[in-house]
Amino acid sequence: MYNPQLETFLCVAECGSFNKAAEKLYISPPAVIKQINLLEANLELQLFVRTHRGLRLTEAGKSLAQDAKYIIQYCKDSVTRAKNAMQKSEEVIRIGTSSMTPAQVLVDLWPKLQEECPRVKFQLVPFDNTPENAREILANLGQNIDVVAGIFDETMLNLRRCAGLEISREPICAAVSVHHRLAAKDRLTVQDLYGEKFMLMRREWSHYVDLLRDDLWKNHPKIPIVDFEFYDVNAFNQCENNNCVLMAVPKWQYVHPLLKILPVDWNYTIPYGLLHSPSPSPVVKQFLRAVQKTTGQAK
Repeated sequence: MYNPQLETFLCVAECGSFNKAAEKLYISPPAVIKQINLLEANLELQLFVRTHRGLRLTEAGKSLAQDAKYIIQYCKDSVTRAKNAMQKSEEVIRIGTSSMTPAQVLVDLWPKLQEECPRVKFQLVPFDNTPENAREILANLGQNIDVVAGIFDETMLNLRRCAGLEISREPICAAVSVHHRLAAKDRLTVQDLYGEKFMLMRREWSHYVDLLRDDLWKNHPKIPIVDFEFYDVNAFNQCENNNCVLMAVPKWQYVHPLLKILPVDWNYTIPYGLLHSPSPSPVVKQFLRAVQKTTGQAK
């Protein structure tokens, strides 16, 4: 699926030494050096600067190390999805899960769901939450993944060509670094955000977010808004590293260990629920009806 020399490269980069990497990989130092030399030759790149004090990554090496982690994880996830595609049972619900789309809501509902669908089983399918994966997975729900839990609205559903079952309305909150001055509070007022850089998803990503944005622009100009393109761990890292405030929902409380999610004294909410194919299979339809009944959303 990918060049196995990438894993050796990452191990050397993390250890900073051929010998330490060899010990960790249970192979000889010459074998490690040979793999790195072959990788550099094939890529026509110098990945390490060799000195008598050890190794350090070149700029090319730093770039490759960052991308290699994604490549390796994506390939592993691809194999998992391929195995799931071979699943013979028609009574399995494949739930996509990532740091931003945790499956905890379904885990919490599972005892009651089993009463409604005793033959249906869960299968968690991990995926890396990137813009490319989001487009691919949500546009093809029902193939390798049946449902994904997350926030949404009609704008997002149309953009991703999928459907959504609303389970709850999540209050729009503010995430801050645990070291931020606002982290000492249990609840925020809008005025607490004055002078703070407030990170919001770009306009037209969500009608509900745009309502909040327009209110802040019109009535609270002392809150500078910082647009960003995609919710992933990088957005949470940006919030923590730059001491910003990030729009969040309570169900993301475990996404980043150094961020605290605080309620704000406004009445803005956003739908939360299950994203699924516009034409779900019979077992997925049965499952969605069970979720509606269990959560009191059945009409």
